[in-house]
Amino acid sequence: MHEFAMAQGIFNTVLETARANDAIEVTEMVIEIGKLAMLNPEQLKFMLGVMCEGEELTKNAEMIIKTVDVEIKCHNCGFEGIGNVDDSDHYAPMILCPECESHRVQVINGKDITVRSISIEKEDDEN
Repeated sequence: MHEFAMAQGIFNTVLETARANDAIEVTEMVIEIGKLAMLNPEQLKFMLGVMCEGEELTKNAEMIIKTVDVEIKCHNCGFEGIGNVDDSDHYAPMILCPECESHRVQVINGKDITVRSISIEKEDDEN
């Protein structure tokens, strides 16, 4: 159900943005999902696809979902960069520094869900 609520929020954001820009069609939407966002990208894509099919503005939109790595700062060795994530436990992923394998890390990026961009078609102004 978490994925459904997120899909609805993303769908509403895309629709509002398209309507605010006088779109006649959404041709593409790019969504970024952090590895720590606790979302299943396949379920999210399925639910968004169903929502888009039922709306004239979005029914032909290409949906691109990108996964964002977890960026960390290690408090043990000072490393900054992509952390190692053991997400075998979906609800409590373990994040390790790739340099010293410490758990004492600060997550800098990788928790968010972002509608990075949408591409739209507009009526030709010359007609």
